[in-house]
Parts: sequence; C-alpha cells; structure tokens
Amino acid sequence: MTDREAARRQVVYGPNMLIRRGRRRWPRQILRQLTQPLALLLWLAAVLAYVTGAGALAAAIIAVILLNAAFAFIQERHAEHAVEALAAYLPPSARAIRDGKEALVDARLLVPGDVIFIGEGDRVSADARLLEGSVEMDVSALTGESLPVLRSAEGDSLAERLLDASDMVFSGTSCTGGEATAVVFATGMRTELGRIAALSERVGHDKSPLEQQVTRVARVIAIVAIVMGAAFIPVGTLLAGLPLGDTLSFAIGLLVANVPEGLLPTITLALAVGVRLLAREGALVKRISAVETLGSTSVICTDKTGTLTMNRMRALEVWTPESGILGLDGVVPAAPPGSDLARLATAAVACSSARIAPDGAETGDPTELAFLHAASALGLPSDRAGVARLAQFHFDPALRRMSTVDALADGTWVHCKGAPEEIVPLCGWISEPGGGRAPLVEPVRDRVFETVDAWAKQGLRVLAVAERAVDGNPASLTRREAESGLTLLGVAALLDPPRPEVPAAVASCHAAGIRLMIVTGDHGLTARGIAARVGIGNEHTRVVSGTELDHMPEAELDALLMANREMIFARSSPEAKLRIADALRELGHVVAMTGDGVNDAPALRRADIGIAMGRSGTDVAREASAMVLTDDDFASVVNAVRSGRRVYDNVRKFIVYIFAHATPEVVPFLLYAVAGGAIPLPLTVMQILAVDLGTETLPALALGREPEEPGTMERPPRERGQNVIDGPMLARAWGLLGGISALLVTGAFFTTLLAGGWHYGESTASGYLHFVEVQATTMTFLGIVACQIGTAFAARTQTASLAQIGLGTNRLLLWGITFEIAFSAAIVYIPPLQTIFGTVAPAPWQLLLLIPFPFIVWGADEGVRSIRRHRARRD
Repeated sequence: MTDREAARRQVVYGPNMLIRRGRRRWPRQILRQLTQPLALLLWLAAVLAYVTGAGALAAAIIAVILLNAAFAFIQERHAEHAVEALAAYLPPSARAIRDGKEALVDARLLVPGDVIFIGEGDRVSADARLLEGSVEMDVSALTGESLPVLRSAEGDSLAERLLDASDMVFSGTSCTGGEATAVVFATGMRTELGRIAALSERVGHDKSPLEQQVTRVARVIAIVAIVMGAAFIPVGTLLAGLPLGDTLSFAIGLLVANVPEGLLPTITLALAVGVRLLAREGALVKRISAVETLGSTSVICTDKTGTLTMNRMRALEVWTPESGILGLDGVVPAAPPGSDLARLATAAVACSSARIAPDGAETGDPTELAFLHAASALGLPSDRAGVARLAQFHFDPALRRMSTVDALADGTWVHCKGAPEEIVPLCGWISEPGGGRAPLVEPVRDRVFETVDAWAKQGLRVLAVAERAVDGNPASLTRREAESGLTLLGVAALLDPPRPEVPAAVASCHAAGIRLMIVTGDHGLTARGIAARVGIGNEHTRVVSGTELDHMPEAELDALLMANREMIFARSSPEAKLRIADALRELGHVVAMTGDGVNDAPALRRADIGIAMGRSGTDVAREASAMVLTDDDFASVVNAVRSGRRVYDNVRKFIVYIFAHATPEVVPFLLYAVAGGAIPLPLTVMQILAVDLGTETLPALALGREPEEPGTMERPPRERGQNVIDGPMLARAWGLLGGISALLVTGAFFTTLLAGGWHYGESTASGYLHFVEVQATTMTFLGIVACQIGTAFAARTQTASLAQIGLGTNRLLLWGITFEIAFSAAIVYIPPLQTIFGTVAPAPWQLLLLIPFPFIVWGADEGVRSIRRHRARRD
C-alpha cells in the first residue's frame, strides 16, 4: 500500500473512527424537559400563583421547574456517551507497511488493504485477516469469552459467526501472545466494533414505569383541575349570583386546590435519595428513574464470570494414580519431591505462560494461574524456576491442548495440558510412584474418565496433564511427535468459585418472585454448573447456545421463555442479548441485564435497567448502562432491587399523603357552590397555596425516606402496566383519609361560624361577622394542617400497623411535622403574614377543638388496615 493509494481509499472508506450519527440538539432536549406533563402543571400553578398576587410563590415554583429540568437534562446527556467510550478501544497508531517499509501509522488513517503487524500487548486497530503467523487474542470485550483464543493464518473463515473465524482478528481486541501479519478488510463503522457502536446508538432508553405512570396521572389531574375550574364559573355566576371577577378568583382557587404543586419535586427528591442510598451500597445510578425501575424488575439477566463468580479460577481437586482424589480448597499437605503430585504440578507450571509477581499481581490466562496457585498450595515453586523453555506449541482450540518443550535439571521434557478427551488418547503410559510409569490399560483409562465425567456434571472445568522425556534434538520435534507416547500424570478440576454472598441473594430473588437467567459468552455446561451451585435452576436447566438461538424464530423464543422459568443462554452474541431483552419485554417483564463487555452495550441500553460492572467492566458498558456496580457483586443487584421497591412504596406513600388533602381543599368550594353563595367561602387561595407548597412539603419529603416496610422482598414484582395510582389508592386518599379530613375541617368551619353568631344566608362582608368569617377560614386552614399530621402517620405504611414499623423510626417526619406546626403558627400569629394569608389568631377553645383531628384520621385508617390484615390471614 502506497501513501497515495491509502489517501484515495480514505476518500472512499472514510477515517478509521467510530462516528456518532444523528446527534440530538440540546435545546430540544431542554424544551422537552420543560414541557413534560408535570412540568406543565407546575407552570400552570406558577401562573395561577402570580395571578392571585403570590409572586414569591410563583418564582419558587418556576425555580423548581428549572432545577428538575436541568437535573434530567444532565442525566440524559451523560447517558449518551457510549459511542465515544467505544472509541477508546481503538489504539492511536498501528504498525503497517507503507511504500514497502514498516511504519508507525495513525490508526485513523488505516484503510482496507493495509498490511499490519500484530504482537504481544498490541491492540488491534481494524478488522483484519491473518496472512502469516498465529496469535492468542483476548476477545472478551467483543464476545464475552473469558479465555484467550488462538487465531492463525492456517485457520479458516468457515465459522458460522464472523467473530468465530479462526483466521481473523478484530478491532478493539488485544493480543496476549504470538506474532502475526494481517491484511485489513474493514475499518471504522464497518468493523465488528463499529457494528456494536451502531447498535448501541440505535437502541434508545424507554421511559421508566414510574415516568410513564406519572405522565398519565399528570394528564388526568390536569383535565380534572381544568374541568372543575371551568365548571365553577357558570355555577358561581348563575347559581350564586357572584360578580364575574369573584367567580374567576374562586375558579382559580379550585384549580390551585387540584394541582399538586409539590408532587414532581417530591418524586424527584425521593428518587435522588434512593440514588444516594444505593451509592453507599456499591451501586452508582446514572439515571435517576432507574431507582424505581429496579423496584419493578421481574427478570434479571445476569452474566456469569465476575458477577456470580469471583472471576478467579482455582484448582478445586486433583486426581493422580498414587494419591487418588485430593481436595485443594483447604489445608493441603506438601507434595513430596518425586511424587506424582509433584510431577503433575511441575508439568502444569512449566506448560504455562502465566506469572504471579512477588507483590501478588497476576498476569496471564486464568486457567494457568489456577495451576500456579495449586502448585503453591502443594508447597512447590510456581515461578518456573530451573525451567528453560525450548519450544512451545500454542493452545489450539481445535486440538484443545497446549504443549511446551522444556529443559529441566534431569533432562528435556515435553509437558502437555488440555481437555482429558484429547490428552488421554495420546497417552500410552500412566505415572507410578517413584517417578516410574506403567502402561495405561483400559480399566485405568475407564476410571480416569469416570472421574472426569463426575466433575463435569458438577460444572467443573477438567484438564489433564501429561509428560514425556525427549531423546535427541528437541529443535526437530514436530507437534505430532511431541504430543505422542505421553505419560498421564493426572487430571485437575478447576472452578471459578461463586461469590459467597450470591446464594443468599438468589434466594431473595426467588422469594421476591424474580426470575433469573444467565446470559453469558462462556460454555453452557460450565454456566449450568455455576448456576446450580448458587441456586439458579438445577442440573436439568435448559441451556440454549448462541447458534441455536440464532436459528430460533421469535414465536419459538417467546414460547421458550414462557415455558422455562430459569434458563441459561451460552455463547451469546450482542444481537442475541438484544433479542432476549426484547422478547422478555414483549412478554410484559421489566428486565434488568448485567454486562461488562463492549458486546453487552446494546442490550444494556435496551433493557429496562442496564447494570454494568465497575471493576471488570469496560468503559463502553459503563456508559451504556443505567447503573454501575462498584464491586461487581450480584448481591448488590438484589440490594438495589430492594431499594427500588422501597422507593416505589415511598412514592405511593407521599402521593397518598398529598392527594388526601385535595378533598378538604375542594369540598369548601363545592359547598359554597351548592349553597349558592349562602355560606362564606371556607378557604382562600393563599391558604391553599400555604398548604400545597408550605405545610405539606417537608412531611412529604420525609415520607420519601421511610424505612423498608415488612415483607418488601416477599411479594411478587408488580406488572409492567400496573398504575402507580390505582383505584384502592385513590379510595384511601380521597375517600377515607380525605373524606374524614373534609368532615372534620367542615365541622370546625361551621362550629366557628355558628359560635360567632352567624346564621345561614347572612352576609359576612363587613362588621363583626367578617371577623368571624376570617376566624372560620383560619380554622379551616388549621384543621387541614391538623389532619395532615394524622395522614402523615397513616401514610407511613400500606399494610402493616404503625406499631410494627415504630412511631419514631422516621425522625425526618417528626421534624417535618414540627416545621409544619411552626409554619402554621407563624401564618396565624404574625401580623404581616396574617394580612397576606387572611388569618387571625384562634381562640384557645378553637385550638383544643383541633387536637383530636390527627388521632381520628390516623385511627380510622389504622382500623381499616387492621381489618384487611385479618382478612388476609383468614384467606
């Protein structure tokens, strides 16, 4: 490739870069946040507050709108950086041949047809086919494969998936060993990495269930408020005979009474509190709505390596002819020099490229590291001291074995390790005590495979280790010659151990009715063994390979997901993970999916809640996800689900609290309309605003911090379409709590009027009766506040009794109620505030009248909940 030809191809193919397409404009994003339904309701409340002369309140509402919009905008922009993170996987330069000479070329300038060199430690810059040589490649970021794979120019391209072609290397993968020359055939967005980037970009985030429900509720509230306000105008003018100006003023008051000004900021702040609590537990939430989504999760699709397991392969047991089966997970006796255990460990360490540094840092293949640790456990060196490697036959996925030719103190030896079904047929001998060997007869061979089969059924990875002495010149050995006439030293069972806390977390998921599915790039049998160990499924759990899934029609996949509660999807591609997430969502599930590789990014974005690994995960996965686990621990996912359910419950609690006050605020206007103006208006617009934005705000926020209610993780997840505000909830808020509050408040209003000498139909426009009217409206305001206190304690629990959760377990609520009382006292006792809100100081007997209100409201709700608990126990 000449520089001139490369320049021409740059024009045709473009730069070797990952490019974001269709970037959204930030003004449109901000406008969308400012015009969402709840924001429009708040705009309406601000306009009404300004019209009624409450400029300061209008400014406060607008500030809340702007803060919410800014926060949501920042979260949305932050979630759009997945494609930029993918670009970090492309190295800045590559070694290529230009004008007949090797040169260091800017990776962005590579074009199809360039010949590049790949060596150990290099990251590949573009998709390429090998021309000569062989390399071991870490492709985990693209495929999820936990072990390095061999790519050779002698391989073929006949694999069903392009990523499995044994003569190709791909952009973004790393070389862990070997050297090769390759020709580039795809660059930029045409590479496999670019294809995943395009998938990640096309897949967008849907609104969370709570966002959808709040949007729907906001529309309903807006319609009700506007209809009631508009309906009051003809009622006031025609039936009550009021002037049009007064009627409009009262209609505005009715609108304000129906608009829950504090709902949006309270929900946002409650979710923000959930974000902070999750961060303390090792889960960083990037989208605030993800907190609630977690609570509605019905299916968790989890990776295996590093999430369910420790991501540290260890030798669990070994079998040798002399020692039999020996466990290595406890106190292990040192292997005597010359014993079969010592020979097996020496051979395994020699046939390895892994290293354990003096400071404990580990590098190399996890399987080889497991053998090094096993050697240490047996009291043998793990650093290949005294071993000089003369030749190496790399691991071949087709042959499923690796061999080295090593010079030791006692001669030159071939050391070989690999799959037992590949190694044992090459063995004509088996080791004997004292360093000898004996013919490998059929009964002994059968006994070896019985051990292998027993371990395989447990999901353990089994490797055999063999050796042979080399006579003559080792440099002339071919692989076929080196790997023949071997002496079997033994077999080892390896396991990436499950995290100790995972079984309990899995049990919690089962108790909570959450389905668990493993979606991994690893082998299905290994995944099923780990799954059974942690309590996911059993030895008969259905395993679906990536190839099988690729050929499966959508209807068959849906039927499969409906018929099997827990499944394992192995060797999964990015498209496969995307299909699984889509299928589960179509079946009505709320899906949480974990992932750590580049290949996981599309599915992480598509799932209702994408969860990336913070330690082992790639930047791409972290950017594409809604939540990042700082400890890569599956138990943190379950804790996040628990927190999400608590947040959702708390959202319902403060919605009950806020909605309950709508009834005592609206009823006075209805009484006024029904009476045709024969009674004074029991409440002013400013007093309504004082309740909606003053007295109720802090207790509502405190309910957002309510501790977890008993039985939170023992109930099934709610359905995707279940309303956050349903009929029973409205009956409790508007009917029970609101209805009792309205009766008490109206009773206090009329008691004050009648005690002051007022008679039905008598004018209160002037004189002493006007003072009595102000007293009565003050009692209405204070009555609502008193009922709020009872409602707050009642709303703390949906089913349990207050005694079960404890009176003082939410100290913030106690402080909120204290502020509520102090704020109300300021309104009715401080002269400037009396003028603004139309209040007077109540008489002592009137204050005594208010004391039972909280207990009556709370007691009625406690009684209804007690009856429901009794019925549930009886059923």
